[in-house]
Amino acid sequence: MLSKFEVSGFKGFNENMVFDLSDVKNYNFNTESIKDNTINKSIIYGQNGTGKTNLGLAIFDIVGHLTDKEFRPSTYANYLNAANEEQKAKFRYTFFLRGKKVVYVYVKSGYNVLISEELLIDDNKVLYINRDESTNSYINLKGAETLKTDIGHASISIISYVKNNTVLDDTPINQAFFELINFVNKMLFFRIVEQANSYIFLGLNSGEKSITSDIIEAGKLPEFEKFLNTSGIKCKLSIYKKVGEKRIAFDFGKRKIDFFENASTGTKALSIFYFWLQRIKYENTVSFVFIDEFDAYYHHDLSKIIVKELKQTNAQVVLTTHNTSIMTNDLLRPDCYFVMTDELIKPLCNLTSKELRQAHNLEKMYKAGVFQEYENIE
Repeated sequence: MLSKFEVSGFKGFNENMVFDLSDVKNYNFNTESIKDNTINKSIIYGQNGTGKTNLGLAIFDIVGHLTDKEFRPSTYANYLNAANEEQKAKFRYTFFLRGKKVVYVYVKSGYNVLISEELLIDDNKVLYINRDESTNSYINLKGAETLKTDIGHASISIISYVKNNTVLDDTPINQAFFELINFVNKMLFFRIVEQANSYIFLGLNSGEKSITSDIIEAGKLPEFEKFLNTSGIKCKLSIYKKVGEKRIAFDFGKRKIDFFENASTGTKALSIFYFWLQRIKYENTVSFVFIDEFDAYYHHDLSKIIVKELKQTNAQVVLTTHNTSIMTNDLLRPDCYFVMTDELIKPLCNLTSKELRQAHNLEKMYKAGVFQEYENIE
């Protein structure tokens, strides 16, 4: 799991921004939102322009050089913070994998230009390179003793280099090394865009797949129909052919109309969520998911249903939203709700001197300005 993330010099983050998921409090409710003493389900609030989307992009920067999964360079335009004097972006990830603390730190001068990398497992330095000094690297993993240490070109990650060119011994340290790679390969970012007619995503898959084809080929149409009805969208669905292609239709008995051509914005958005939910919940192929503005096209009641669905998954989940109606102890807890400003990201419990209890109305307190004490929080 991702325990802590830090970034500076990237897009809107000039100074170091810290997203700490290890700051778990002793609440005795909604304990399923915590796993291995790490926050497993979280929601981030913040005004427009505070950097919620950029935080997601920063976390998923690692996907670009450690995997061959979906990665869109155009999303990473204006990569470096214009006010940053060094003109370098620094990323620091702390994971807990297979019972071990894994810290990966790297510096870039562009989305595909690595300057330095360092990997520590249980505080033991196992990989290191600083291309500003030399293209020679430090490699301390069992089974890699004879591996050439000059890895040259800046677009090659030292982690990928070791993975692709060695057969490492089966040791606890090496198991954590491979678990890091596995975790990053299963990360997913997505955001619904353009009036819910499309979406952008990073990680997990290689290339886009038709939502219609995915549902039909998997035989999931009855389940999809049930999901929509449970979510308050009363409909009957069937399959029809259009120019030889199988498509989903709203079924009115004697008459059928194309589903995606006629569905409302909210229904389309829900369909996109269902598509990814199959990977997150049922296929169990997602380690970490960041859904940006997850409920931009949903009614408040539907937003709660979505959060409840995601709470049932094994994946570590981070959502961003403006919807304060779901800021409630009925869903999560005060250490799982974060407020983001230009300067910091903190959980509600660290933004007030008040002791927060399960009976408290968090939304009411938020709107009353109770959680604006961040100026005095270190």
